Amino acid sequence: MKEQFQAYVVRKDDQKGVTANIEQLKKEDLPNGDVTVQVHYSSVNYKDGLASLEKGGVIRNYPMVPGIDMAGTVDESVSGRFAPGDRVISTGFEPGVSHYGGYSEYARLRSEWLVPLPQGLSEKEAMAIGTAGFTAGLSVDALLQAGVTPLMGKVLVTGATGGVGSMAIAILAKLGFEVTASTGKKQQEEELLRNLGASEVISREEADAPIKGAMGKQQWAGIVDPTAGPALAERLKQVQYGGAVAVSGLTGGNQFDSTVFPFILRGIQLIGIDSVYCPMERRERIWNKLGGEWKPDRALALGVQEITLEQLPHTLGNILQGGAVGRTVVRVSSE
Repeated sequence: MKEQFQAYVVRKDDQKGVTANIEQLKKEDLPNGDVTVQVHYSSVNYKDGLASLEKGGVIRNYPMVPGIDMAGTVDESVSGRFAPGDRVISTGFEPGVSHYGGYSEYARLRSEWLVPLPQGLSEKEAMAIGTAGFTAGLSVDALLQAGVTPLMGKVLVTGATGGVGSMAIAILAKLGFEVTASTGKKQQEEELLRNLGASEVISREEADAPIKGAMGKQQWAGIVDPTAGPALAERLKQVQYGGAVAVSGLTGGNQFDSTVFPFILRGIQLIGIDSVYCPMERRERIWNKLGGEWKPDRALALGVQEITLEQLPHTLGNILQGGAVGRTVVRVSSE
């Protein structure tokens, strides 16, 4: 382990407010944990963008190293689960929120937050998938567990050009689903969404259009919805009998006003997706699928860009403004 290493550190004081800069840290600066990881790659998520804001509501204490995702090699370990040289990934739990995260060349973590790097994935691919792709995998799994099959009809994916949406399209298409992608960037990104596997691309306005009455035409066998907001109520009216909706985000808002009719007349399911504290057994199962039969090859080939720590401020600002398309990985290690 190097005596000094780079990290992107967010600080807060009464005069300057919240500031973020690349700093040199030492081993003793790292928080407690039983595994030290040399971080090779991290990724950029909406939550990481919020961590850079004074009122983002993400960081619980300062200073903080953001980065809720990371992949790298175990450097030191006093854990029975991992040994030096093991390749691991971490998504969710406390890193980047209340524990130094992945925007650092080294991270000291609790072993129960770590997952062995699945066979079939490189560290860079794992971070291209990251929390967004893992959330997409959980959403697809939820639809499958609810009984949604390709034979039932179309699946709608909202926020299609974002990280969760783009990964969900690639996974669903690989599993044989007919995917309709909803986006606010139809003109600019329709070709990309079709290349990801969408068979149809519609505008956000089309997907969110108000439906007269308590119920609408049965259009969707399932919905992967990382946007939510008031329009979720309109989408629920269009889910066909026995269908399901997996909700994982709130970029469209955190409230919606619905009735019980879609649930009691069509027997649909509304399923909440939590990727942060997902139990380890399910976490490892989904990650292994993402490295195997669910690997989102199209998304990994088409929608991934790589940046350095120095480029983080611009990229974090862009994701907060809704300008992100696909996934962005951060090359953390300078070696």
